[in-house]
Amino acid sequence: MTPGEPSPIAARRTAARARRWRSSGRWLELGTLLVLLVLPGVAPSFQVVDVALKIAIFAAFVASYDVLIGYTGIVSFGHAMFFGLGAYTVALSVSRLGAPDWPHLLLGFALAAVGTAVLAFLVGAFSLRVKAIFFAMITLAFAEFALILAVQLSALTGGEDGITPTLPPSLGRTATYYVVLGLCAVLFWLMTRFVASPLGRTLQAIRDNALRAEALGYRTFVYQSIATAFASVVAAMLGGAWVLWVRYVNPDSTLGIHVMLDILLMVIIGGIGTLDGAIVGAAVLLLAQTLLPNLRAAGAALFPASELVQRLTDRWLLWFGVLFVLVVFFFPKGVLGTLRARWTDRRTAS
Repeated sequence: MTPGEPSPIAARRTAARARRWRSSGRWLELGTLLVLLVLPGVAPSFQVVDVALKIAIFAAFVASYDVLIGYTGIVSFGHAMFFGLGAYTVALSVSRLGAPDWPHLLLGFALAAVGTAVLAFLVGAFSLRVKAIFFAMITLAFAEFALILAVQLSALTGGEDGITPTLPPSLGRTATYYVVLGLCAVLFWLMTRFVASPLGRTLQAIRDNALRAEALGYRTFVYQSIATAFASVVAAMLGGAWVLWVRYVNPDSTLGIHVMLDILLMVIIGGIGTLDGAIVGAAVLLLAQTLLPNLRAAGAALFPASELVQRLTDRWLLWFGVLFVLVVFFFPKGVLGTLRARWTDRRTAS
């Protein structure tokens, strides 16, 4: 055994811990999927089903971003651009190409996948050769350009009014729910296989030390381009799924900078480099955005004569900020990332 090389016992312990964490992640994924499968039959209102399916969509969307930032080390501010591209492609396919039937819908998803892969390679070829914040700012510029195009090309995209696509008659609300949920589950499974594959491990090696990977003969630019294209295609598919459920798309809802900020918050809350943390991050953020605005009504019902309570509950964004600060303070590596680190430290100490 060479100096600095871990002992066989330590290596076996590390591998065992990794297997246990993968197993716990699978239980989280299966538990979430089971809850979402039975939810439409037991949910008291459509709002509950709506929030639950949006959590599923954004969990997969955040996981696709985690493939970039957590497993490849690429900080992109333009990932939401591909989400919007997929949404517009699917909406335009069923609205402009002919009757709203299944062939046109599937064609929209196929065009979104191919177009996104090509665009991701082009953006990567232009911007992956620069590092760190410079790459992030270039991707942000591309995203802003896409937003401007969506607004200006009103004859095609509907401008700020957006598009309300007509979907196939067989896609009722319940059928759409399960189609979108199935798509999210399949995409999430593909991402778990991607990061656990030899390609995914190579990407993690490039993330940890790009110079060493290049010295070993790996063409880092090619591997990073593949990861960018894969994550972008997944985001585009989820944009199409968003259109299926919401049945509306406009520049602000899919290409606005707030979408990218939400994705960043979710991946930070869940834990960068955990993948399954995307489920936690999406659930925390979307539930907070849904429940906190109702504080005013709750405060008025409980304390009808208190003006102070009315003012405090009216500023729900303040409480959202406090919640985010508390999460970051107590879980500096995200919820799952911090739990994983603490559990590993406890096992090592014992």
